[in-house]
Amino acid sequence: MKTYRDKIWALIEHVVASRGMELIEVECRRMKTRFLVRIFLDKEGGVTLDDCQEISHLAGDILDVHDIPPGPYTLEVSSPGLDRPLTRSKDFLKYRGRMVTIRTAEKLEGIRNFHGRLVDYIEEDARDVVTIEVEGKIYRIPRDMIVKANIEYEF
Repeated sequence: MKTYRDKIWALIEHVVASRGMELIEVECRRMKTRFLVRIFLDKEGGVTLDDCQEISHLAGDILDVHDIPPGPYTLEVSSPGLDRPLTRSKDFLKYRGRMVTIRTAEKLEGIRNFHGRLVDYIEEDARDVVTIEVEGKIYRIPRDMIVKANIEYEF
């Protein structure tokens, strides 16, 4: 069964792409009295306030027509920021060599929160695997174990 997040992604991804932007992430959370929908965009050269405003209007109209999420919601549209989430296979490939923070659903070798350099993203034994170097040690993290992954801004 598709989640509201998946439905929203499917509805707006082509609209975002048609405006020369890339849909990075969609969050849809149930709050006490309404839903909170967050849409993160990116494009070469960075996302502007005008870009966010345009997608906000277009996405809002689409969500209203499809009644997704059902009932009242607050819509936020922004760039992913310096701690950009890594949500798709191509994100892990694009940001190889960068510092990242990864949280897993379960401990892997006694660790749940990894902070290190993203080495690679490969297929290994029919599973997608993220390799990360933490203090000189290489960890292989199955993609399906990752709960959250973000780029870490380097000063």
